[in-house]
Amino acid sequence: MILVTGGAGFIGSNFILDWLAHSDEPVLNLDQLTYAGNLDNLAPLRGDARHVFVQGDIGDRVLVAQLLARHRPRALIHFAAESHVDRSIDAPGQFIATNINGTFSLLEAARAYWQALEGADKTAFRFLHVSTDEVYGTLGPLDPAFTEQSAYAPNSPYAASKAASDHLVRACYHTYGLPTLTSNCSNNYGPCQFPEKLIPLMIANALAGKALPVYGDGRQIRDWLYVGDHCAALRRILEAGRPGEVYNVGGNKEMTNIDVVHTLCDLLDAEAPGAQSYRGQIAHVTDRAGHDRRYAVDAGKLQRELGWAPAEDFASGLARTVRWYLAHRDWAAAIASGAYRDLRWPAGVAP
Repeated sequence: MILVTGGAGFIGSNFILDWLAHSDEPVLNLDQLTYAGNLDNLAPLRGDARHVFVQGDIGDRVLVAQLLARHRPRALIHFAAESHVDRSIDAPGQFIATNINGTFSLLEAARAYWQALEGADKTAFRFLHVSTDEVYGTLGPLDPAFTEQSAYAPNSPYAASKAASDHLVRACYHTYGLPTLTSNCSNNYGPCQFPEKLIPLMIANALAGKALPVYGDGRQIRDWLYVGDHCAALRRILEAGRPGEVYNVGGNKEMTNIDVVHTLCDLLDAEAPGAQSYRGQIAHVTDRAGHDRRYAVDAGKLQRELGWAPAEDFASGLARTVRWYLAHRDWAAAIASGAYRDLRWPAGVAP
């Protein structure tokens, strides 16, 4: 069994679905079900004995210790985090509580569990910490892409909280020997992403006839990674990554935000045409405070050492994403109404 934290969120739920599509090894899913945690993301697994859901906080060390002792996972994959930059600017305290204090508490529980293991079980255990390229700060137009040796220079409360959690994971490996792995990924997109992020927000607003708000001039550059490719990378890192190492995960596709929005509008014009092009709904708004201008990720280490490369290019990945949202308008409507927050897993929720 593996333990996944934050498995009802966007990347975590995609990872669990991907994991169980490739393996029958059970998953213990610990998620607090904050605003972005949605059990409906995991609807295909209702009644599936391979998935055990527990609602709880990663900062609850007693609960985490009980789960580790009872289920004895061979690995812990840590997705649980506050992740929206705008929210971190408005309310940074929750990011400190979850991303720093919560990760520290989880590491302490995992360390105690690992130290009590013996023999092959102790040797095989892994703690995989899923992080972000935002810890590296921003790049100039001609700067080389971030590598695992890039200096940390976070520019938002979110990025700073994730940088701190990365450092805690590193320290736990070097001080105590806990076999950790860290991944730093670029901008993810795909099914089940909460519609506060760029791509799902633009899709939702376009279909609702609302403005498509683009920060500043829209020329901020991001490296776009399809979530399915990210999941495949994480499976490979967990399988063969070297303890103590960091692996960057990128999609090899830099695009400006405005070009992403234009491409989305054109796809929606073809897939769900309205009276006029969705481009007419684009509205430039005041730029975000401290908005990083460019991210780019060099994932060469992951390709050289572990043989991973993204399978999805941006055009095909974005088309798949748009079609998923068009086919799941009920999911988006439940998010908009808040009705998904009333969903509860029908059985098997006790630790």
